[in-house]
Amino acid sequence: MAEVGKAVAYGAVTIINAISCGLGAALSVDLKTEVTVKLTDEPGRIEGKILSDQEESTVLIEKIVSKVLKRFNLEREYGAHVETQSNIPIARGLKSSSVAANAVTLATLAAVGKEVSDLTAVNIGVDAALEAGVTITGAFDDACASFFGGIVVTDNFGRKILKKVQPAEKHAILVHVPSFKAYTAESNVQRMKVISEEAKALHKMALRGEWMTAMTLNGMLYSAVLGFDASTAIDALEAGALAAGLSGKGPAVAAVVPRENVKNVTEAWKKHGGSVVDTRINTQKAHVMR
Repeated sequence: MAEVGKAVAYGAVTIINAISCGLGAALSVDLKTEVTVKLTDEPGRIEGKILSDQEESTVLIEKIVSKVLKRFNLEREYGAHVETQSNIPIARGLKSSSVAANAVTLATLAAVGKEVSDLTAVNIGVDAALEAGVTITGAFDDACASFFGGIVVTDNFGRKILKKVQPAEKHAILVHVPSFKAYTAESNVQRMKVISEEAKALHKMALRGEWMTAMTLNGMLYSAVLGFDASTAIDALEAGALAAGLSGKGPAVAAVVPRENVKNVTEAWKKHGGSVVDTRINTQKAHVMR
């Protein structure tokens, strides 16, 4: 029994938002959440601490640790103290919950000295996220992109990965992060379902490999439905981005940018306020830290 487990999982941005039709696609990016789980001799007591934003709820953390302990009939032996540290802005559409879920699951498994298959680990987090109310569809696409790296195209309701690609492109991923938050659980689902057929068409486009075009069009659709200004994405395209669109339910906008155009896009975004995160496509898997 290791009794202390550490793990890391990576961020992601939206290609196709699955909320409208249950079909999604996401791209992993080089932002990360690191988690340390220390088992205690206080069964039933699970304490979570989000070091990067201590005002955020720790319900998801508690549910995941509880699920892992119950899976191995250890809930009457151990409690846990959990700390997460992340450079992913919370509640901006950058998959912070899915990433944390993956990292907490892996760290807890490491702490109890157990292993499960990759998809089982992902599904522990998805189930917990649904129970915690931090997601609408379970965000299986986001969780898989975070766990496996690269691009994933999924059926969220069926919990199936339809396509997995490790892109060769070395482009930058720029993210415009407004100062305000938007929680997925508070999103207007009925309004998003209005564009379900359009989202399905874009999902087919992503399956064909036209993920950049799909990402831009998805962002335009969801911006219109959710009332976000699409000019942030359009300004990025005008400044040389290859794709740009709302990530998740926003408010962040992600752009795929050739390195030589990073300065131009960053400059174009200055008038929109907020901050800009400069990262890249991630192809690493989530993993236990030894």
